[in-house]
Amino acid sequence: QVQLVESGGRLVQAGGSLRLSCVASGRNFDTYTMGWFRQPPGKEREFVAAVHWSSPTTYYLDSVKGRFTISRDDAKNTVYLQMNSLKPEDTAVYYCNAGHLISLSTMSSGGGDSWGQGTQVTVSS
Repeated sequence: QVQLVESGGRLVQAGGSLRLSCVASGRNFDTYTMGWFRQPPGKEREFVAAVHWSSPTTYYLDSVKGRFTISRDDAKNTVYLQMNSLKPEDTAVYYCNAGHLISLSTMSSGGGDSWGQGTQVTVSS
C-alpha cells in the first residue's frame, strides 16, 4: 500500500477553478491506478476521475467531463485534479485513492485499497 496526502481544497466561488494534489509515499507509484472520489454533504461517496497506471488513459464521472482533468506525475509521486467551471454541486470532501495494478473499471467501481484523509472543497453560489 501507499500513503496518500491530499491538499488544495478551499472555498471558491461558482465558475472558479481549483487544483487538488495528492502525494503518495511508498514504492512503485507508477504501478498504481490513481483516482479521485468525493462525498457531498449528506450523500454517499462517489467516483470522480481516474488515470491508469500504465497509460495516460483517463475516465470521468459524466457530470465532470469537460470541466475536470486528472493527471499524474510519476517522478513526483503525485496525482492532480484540475477543476474548472466549478458549481455549487461540486461541494464535497475530495479523497485520493490508489489501487495497485487495477483497471479503470475497478477504480470507478469502488477504488483500491489506499485512501487519503480528504480535502474540503466548497463552491459558493
